[in-house]
Amino acid sequence: MKETNKRHILWRYSFIVTIVLLFSAAIVWNMFKTSVVYSSRWNNKADSILTQVTIIEPERGKLLADNGTVLAANLQFYIARIDWLAAGMKKDTLDKYLPALCDSLAVLEPSKTAAQWRSELTDSYQRITTDTKKRNHSYRLIRRLLTHSEWQRLKQFPFCPFALKKKVLYCERQNKRSKPYGTMASRSIGNVAQDSTSSSMHGRSGLEMALDSMLYGIPGEATRIQLTNNIVNHESKPAIPGYDITTTINVALQDIVENELYDMCHETDARWGTCVLMEVATGEIKAISNLEWNDKAGDYVEGRNNAVLGYEPGSVMKPISMMIALEEGVVGNIDAPITTGTTWIYEGRAINDPHGGAQLTPRQIIETSSNVGMSRLIVKRYGNNPGGFYDKLKSMGFFEPFHSGIGGEQAPIIHRLGNTRADKVALTRMAFGYSTLIPPLSTLAMYNAIANDGKYVRPHLVKKLSRDGEPDSIVPVTYIRQQVCSPENAQKLRIMMHDVVWGSRGTARKWVQDKRVPIAGKTGTAYTITSDGHYGTQKRLAFCGFFPYDNPKYSCVVLMLGANRGAGASSGMVLKNIALKMYARGLLGNEPNYALTVDEQGNPVKKATSQATLFASTNPKHTTNVRKGLAIDNAKVFQQPAATQSGVPNVRGLSVRDAIRRLEDAGLCVRFTGSGFVAGQSLTAGSKFVRGQVINLTLRN
Repeated sequence: MKETNKRHILWRYSFIVTIVLLFSAAIVWNMFKTSVVYSSRWNNKADSILTQVTIIEPERGKLLADNGTVLAANLQFYIARIDWLAAGMKKDTLDKYLPALCDSLAVLEPSKTAAQWRSELTDSYQRITTDTKKRNHSYRLIRRLLTHSEWQRLKQFPFCPFALKKKVLYCERQNKRSKPYGTMASRSIGNVAQDSTSSSMHGRSGLEMALDSMLYGIPGEATRIQLTNNIVNHESKPAIPGYDITTTINVALQDIVENELYDMCHETDARWGTCVLMEVATGEIKAISNLEWNDKAGDYVEGRNNAVLGYEPGSVMKPISMMIALEEGVVGNIDAPITTGTTWIYEGRAINDPHGGAQLTPRQIIETSSNVGMSRLIVKRYGNNPGGFYDKLKSMGFFEPFHSGIGGEQAPIIHRLGNTRADKVALTRMAFGYSTLIPPLSTLAMYNAIANDGKYVRPHLVKKLSRDGEPDSIVPVTYIRQQVCSPENAQKLRIMMHDVVWGSRGTARKWVQDKRVPIAGKTGTAYTITSDGHYGTQKRLAFCGFFPYDNPKYSCVVLMLGANRGAGASSGMVLKNIALKMYARGLLGNEPNYALTVDEQGNPVKKATSQATLFASTNPKHTTNVRKGLAIDNAKVFQQPAATQSGVPNVRGLSVRDAIRRLEDAGLCVRFTGSGFVAGQSLTAGSKFVRGQVINLTLRN
C-alpha cells in the first residue's frame, strides 16, 4: 500500500516538475527571441517611442485696445465635478454639510434655490452610488464654466475642503478665448476656432484671422525620455507665446459709434449699417461697427464686415472725381460757372439731374450733388480716353491694398474702359459712383486725405506688438502716397464739402449742421441691384466726412442699407451724433462735461466748469441707522442727485455701490475705472438707452 502511494506521489511530482520546466523553457525561449531573434524589431519600436515628438501649443497673444485694455485674451475656466464613488466619500459626511453647502451654491449660482440644490445633489448621489456599473460616475456640479475667482470661492464652501482632500471634488481646466467687452467691435476683433487637421486654435475672422501668424506664436516640442520606472515627456524646445497686439481701437469711441449706429438702425428700420471712425493725422481706426438685422435674435447684431466689402458708393464718389478734375487742370477756379443743365444726352444716353441748373460752379456741383455737372467735368478730360480715368486712380494708389489688419479686406473694383460707346457711357456713371465696387474704407481713406492736406495715410488697426509685457515693435504711420493731391486742391475740396452741410442748397444742410462741431462731408445714395440684374427700389445710403472742419481730427464713413430716410437724415445723422458725443466728452480738444453751451442764436458760449457734488448715499435706511445708533435727532440728510424722469439715471457724485445699483435697476450694464465717487458717466443723464447697454463710469477720490 505504501509502495503504491509513493509511486503516485512521484508520478505527480514528476508531472509538476515537467510542467514547470516546460514553462521555464518557454520563458527562456521567449526571452531569447525578444533579445536576440527579434531584437532589432523591439529596438526600433523603443526608438520610435523615445523619438516621438509632441507639439506644445503656444499661448495665444492678447488683443488690446489703444490704452492697453484687453479686447480678447485666453482665459482659464473651470468645470467643477464631484466623484461620488471616490474612496473616502461617505453619505453621513454629505448629510452633515449638505444644508450649508446648498445655501452657498444658491448664492454662487442663483438660478436654483437652496432646496433645489439639495434635491439635485441628493438625487445625483443616489443615482450614481446605486448604479455602480455606470462608467461615468462623476457629477458636474455647475453647468456653466467657472472663472478662476469663482473656483477659488467654491473651494471654500462647506464640504468642499474635505472633498478636495479626498479627491471627491476636482476640476477640469479649459482655455477659452474671452472678450471682456462682449459684442463691442466683435466682428472686427474676430473669432478663433480649432483647426480641422490639428487641435491648434487659429483665427477664423477679423483681427484674429488677419494677425493669426503673430498672435499664435511658435509651437514648442517635447520628446520622450526613459526614467527608472517610466517614460515621460521632456520639453526639448519651449513654445514661444504669441505677440500681444495693441490695436488702435478706443473703447470709449467704439462705444459711441456702436450706440449711435444701433439707434439709427432701429429708428430707420435699416437692414444693416456699418461705420468706421479714423484719426486724420495717423490713419488709426479708432472705432468700427457692423450691425445687421437678425430675425432669430429679433435685434441688430454684429454682422459681416461691410466696411471692407465693395459696393456702388453713389455720390460719395463725386469728391474723388472732383479731386481728379482739379489735379488734371479741368477745374481751376471753383467759383467759375460751367454749363450743366438738368438733362444731358451723351452718346445716346440721358443723364438726369434733379438738383442741377443751367449753370453751376464746381462748388455747387458738389453742394447740390449734380450728376450732370460731375459727368461733364470727367468727360471733358477723359471723353476721348475713358481708360485714363482708371489709370489716374491707379497712379493715386486707389487700388493698392491697405493691409489694415481687418479680415476680408477687398480692394476697389473699377474696370479699365475702352473707347466704345458703352465705355463712354460707363465713364459718366463712374464719375458719380455707379458701375464701380468701392469698400467704404477706401472711400474714407480718400476723404481722410482731403482732410489731411492731400497726405494719403494708410488706414490701420495695429498699433504695437509686445511680448512678456515688453514692446517688440511699434507700427509707424505710413502713406500710400505722400501726396494724393496738392494741399491747395485739398483745401478747395474741403470748401466744397463744407458747402454740402452748410450751403443753402447743400444735400445735408437740414440734418448735419451743428455749430458746436462744424462737419464737412458728402452724402451718397445708390440703388441696389436685384437678382434679375436690374436696379431695384432699395437704397444704400452713405455719408462720409470729417470734423471739426477748421482743424480736422477725425474722419468717418457711415453706410446703411434700406433705411427709410435719406442719406443725410440717416447716415449723416449717425456721423453728427458721434461728433456731438465726442464733443460733449471733451474728446475734440474742447472742455469736458459740456463746458461749452450755446446762446439763443446757437453760438458757443463758454461757461465755468463745476465739480460733481458728492453724495454719501441714496439709501434712506443709512440715515435712519445713523440717527438711531448715535441718538442724533436733528441729523441733516445729504442731498441726492436730481432724479431723471426717464432715460439714463443721473449718478454723478454717488458711491460706486449706489451708482451700480441704480443703473442696473434701470437695465444698464456698468463698467468703471478709478476709485472713489462717480465723477463722470459715459451716457448723458436722461438720454435714451437700450436694456443691456454698457455705461462707463469714471471714479475719483
